[in-house]
Amino acid sequence: MAQVLEFKLPDLGEGLTEAEIVRWLVEVGDVVAVDQPVVEVETAKAMVEVPCPYGGVVTARFGEEGTELPVGAPLLTVAVGGTADGRPAGGAGTAAPAGADRAGGREPAAEGSGNVLVGYGTSEAPARRRRVRPAAPAVNGRPRTPEPVRETRPADTPQTAPSARTSRPAPEDGPVPVISPLVRRLARQNGLDLRKLTGSGPDGLILRADVEHALRAAGTQDRTDTTTAAPTPAAATRTTSTASVTRVPLKGIRGAVADKLSRSRTEIPDATCWVDADATELMRTRAAMNAAGGPKISVLALLARICTAALARFPELNSSVDTEAREIVRYADVHLGFAAQTERGLVVPVVRDAHSRDAESLTAEFARLTEAAREGTLTPAQLTGGTFTLNNYGVFGVDGSTPIINHPEAAMLGVGRIVHKPWVHEGELAVRQVVQLSLTFDHRVCDGGTAGGFLRYVADCVEQPAVLLRTL
Repeated sequence: MAQVLEFKLPDLGEGLTEAEIVRWLVEVGDVVAVDQPVVEVETAKAMVEVPCPYGGVVTARFGEEGTELPVGAPLLTVAVGGTADGRPAGGAGTAAPAGADRAGGREPAAEGSGNVLVGYGTSEAPARRRRVRPAAPAVNGRPRTPEPVRETRPADTPQTAPSARTSRPAPEDGPVPVISPLVRRLARQNGLDLRKLTGSGPDGLILRADVEHALRAAGTQDRTDTTTAAPTPAAATRTTSTASVTRVPLKGIRGAVADKLSRSRTEIPDATCWVDADATELMRTRAAMNAAGGPKISVLALLARICTAALARFPELNSSVDTEAREIVRYADVHLGFAAQTERGLVVPVVRDAHSRDAESLTAEFARLTEAAREGTLTPAQLTGGTFTLNNYGVFGVDGSTPIINHPEAAMLGVGRIVHKPWVHEGELAVRQVVQLSLTFDHRVCDGGTAGGFLRYVADCVEQPAVLLRTL
């Protein structure tokens, strides 16, 4: 007889306490293998696919698409150690019923793979973390079983044929060649069947450009507008609108950003100073480096290199404040966050050990993390642990801003657009490439003299890159 195990929403790490069900990847009655992704969820940090640590038959799903569940809430139940009709299961990837050892005529306890979330892993085997749901008290002599939100099917009944299900068409042979959850989400919100597309990527991979092209061809791009089309179940839980008012819940990444910004403004007594700098020589230096051959160097990488050199001279700004201990915590290593705007909102990926990287390595890491941010595949570990943030808002075509510190860090450097302006150079009026630099800092960790010294050093390196070379 199959043993029914309950798989709960795992701890996704980094203090995350809930996740929203974006899309179910399995139906009740489907046979799943160990570590097979069963649901796509969106957290405050990223969109991830959650693999099930058990192999067997899905007997119940808990929660509709668009539902937000807390960590530890049931996701689904799986009948393991047997098939849907109760016969013993064969092959790898299934767990045996719990019990004593084989010598006693009973199978060992069922255990999963230990890979609760691909890329994160677990610190202990799922057998210790996930248990069979305890039986509820009997009512009128009959056992009472919990009722999931969606349809359930007892483990000992025949498996429903795919054609008999009505909630989603049966998939064709082989998986849909899509990696990006944002691509799947875009197609889902516009009612586009990915199985009918031919991908232009490697090995037929469906790219975002393929979906957008198909939507333009079908004239359905505007279906994502909730005022002109009926929303999908997931979208309906996110936005409600009337003729004159639209309410968008602060949840997911937008809610996380709102909480962090509010906390920063509430807890940190910040101040901002700024300066205009002549970036002409910096741009010439970059052009010369790129003309020499090899990988191209980005402006952001050069600014990051300048930041790490400035933090070495002014370590007070590479710190945070422990309010409970009333201590300033200074960090020897620079883990540099950088602001990246995505379709899901603003995220701040972190370049680890930025102080030990050269411009080429920084360029490559910025590119890798930016692409992951756009695809929605950043892990919580890649979005936390920063000690200082670089915010290049010049990409939006603006000159200046007063950045809000990325709590719990102590400072953020903002960079405006680099644009040709009149400038006095060597005593004469000339047209130069000018940039505005702004530094927002926690006034608890330093005074204005330190902040001004940091910003002036950064400006000097921008105006005369040789200054940076002399200090390395």
